[in-house]
Amino acid sequence: MERSDQMFKVRAAELRKILVELGPDLIQPSYLDELSLLQDRITPFSTEVALDTIEKELGLQIDELFSEISPEPVAAASLGQVYQARLRRSGQVVAVKVQRPGVQAAISLDILILRFLAGVVKKAGKFNTDLQAVIDEWASSLFREMDYRKEADNGLKFRRLYGGIKDVFVPNINMEHTTRRVLVMEWVEGQKLSEVKDLYLVEVGVYCSFNQLLENGFYHADPHPGNLFRTYDGKLAYIDFGMMGEFKQEFREGFIEACLHLVNRDFDALSKDFVTLGLLPPTAEKEAVTKALTGVFQDAVAKGVQNISFGDLLGNLGTTMYKFKFQIPSYFSLVIRSLAVLEGIAISSDPNYKVLGSTYPWIAKKVLTDSSPQLKSSLQALLYKDGAFRIDRLESLLTESLRARTEKAFVKIQREEANSRMVFKEILSFTLTEKGSFVREILIEEFAKGLDALGLATLDSLTSAATTRIPFTGSSVSFMSKEDMINLRTFHRLMFLLAGLESNKKSFEEVNGVGNPNNNQSAYLEESSLLSYQPALVSEILAMLSIIPELPPELQQQLLRLPADLARRLISRASARTIQRIFL
Repeated sequence: MERSDQMFKVRAAELRKILVELGPDLIQPSYLDELSLLQDRITPFSTEVALDTIEKELGLQIDELFSEISPEPVAAASLGQVYQARLRRSGQVVAVKVQRPGVQAAISLDILILRFLAGVVKKAGKFNTDLQAVIDEWASSLFREMDYRKEADNGLKFRRLYGGIKDVFVPNINMEHTTRRVLVMEWVEGQKLSEVKDLYLVEVGVYCSFNQLLENGFYHADPHPGNLFRTYDGKLAYIDFGMMGEFKQEFREGFIEACLHLVNRDFDALSKDFVTLGLLPPTAEKEAVTKALTGVFQDAVAKGVQNISFGDLLGNLGTTMYKFKFQIPSYFSLVIRSLAVLEGIAISSDPNYKVLGSTYPWIAKKVLTDSSPQLKSSLQALLYKDGAFRIDRLESLLTESLRARTEKAFVKIQREEANSRMVFKEILSFTLTEKGSFVREILIEEFAKGLDALGLATLDSLTSAATTRIPFTGSSVSFMSKEDMINLRTFHRLMFLLAGLESNKKSFEEVNGVGNPNNNQSAYLEESSLLSYQPALVSEILAMLSIIPELPPELQQQLLRLPADLARRLISRASARTIQRIFL
């Protein structure tokens, strides 16, 4: 009846009244406990039918296959149920999953009904999102899950890609005894992750999940508490590989860029990222979207990356999504579902846990080390604006990337202040590796600019001292331009960054007013301040150089090549400036 805007307000008011009547808990804990049993405590089908299915599928009698098997299923879900057994040939204890009879026909009918309803809802509600495509994406994943041979392939691939991650356990699949309706895999002893409140394993799970999404694009799309176990030797075990997803390279890079731009409050770039990810149509008004996103996210990111909640971000985005006709691409539904489930598990262990705060270090590390031309271009755009180097953003990325740990000892260390020696060693080691080559090039270029500016500042200082001793001479002319002053400040901040002297850097800036846009000191006084602090800085840097012998030989060799490269760039800058001053 063309009254959708008016009725949205009416329905919203009705919903508010209903929620108030329901009270503070929408779903009582007792109900949640019962609903959680749907993960692995659905009423099982007959064991006699299950054993008959095993014999028909594998072509052998139960006694020939197993020396023992549990009389009743140890777990039962919507698609199948699991028995514990011991292989007669090898004696290995295994989990035997048997598909529920008639499940394929039942689900096919459900999908048909859902697709019809989605078409009606989309048409009546004038949704931008293709609801039928979203259902198709989910349904195709569900149908693949019903073929246990596909699940077995998924399990083997998952084990190959992620089984080597520290404190992650992926059971092996017995392909010899796996068919379309029967799957045999290594038995896992442990407890549900949600029952043990192990925050360290939650951290491992977050790392593993983002490794799946951002590194390889092959990810577990159903990491609910029934599928994640804590083994008795303290590892995170994945036990179900039916529902997996593929995250294409261009979307992985778009997701990384979106997180990067969000944290750095680059909302103009963020609006473009939403177009890349397919969340916004290319015809969307970019300026209006940028303004809206600034209003939505400005406060959320003001507290720092470690305090950003995915839930808060999505909640704040709701009104903007309606206004600008956001759409949910079909591929994105499984990704969001995976992250939402994982965040729920994390919050159950620690209500104050922030998933983005835990994962952003990996995003920072990824953007600093990845060889992708797209991410290199993003890093370049992030660090430079109108040709000016943004040292604060490099500081943030390097600092965050150093928090990217999985080892138990480092999980504790990352919550403490790292000492300057360790910080310097970490940064130096990173920049000297092949993965750090792009950042190394940026640093060498900025060091060359800084050393060049330092030479000019020293010349200014000597000239000024000489003219003060000669009577009747006017004030000396500075050799430094405004750009040189900026380069000199950047050089000092780089030196502090590499030495890990955060507190000294703050003290230096507070005393001398360096970098303060409201400071009214003359260029000469600012230049003098920079030079006067130099002896202490040099002393600190020399002390840090004692770390160099601790580096691996190949990194020491790489370090020896840097002075020649730096000298070449300095000579190039000095020559260009000399020519410019002669002819201009």
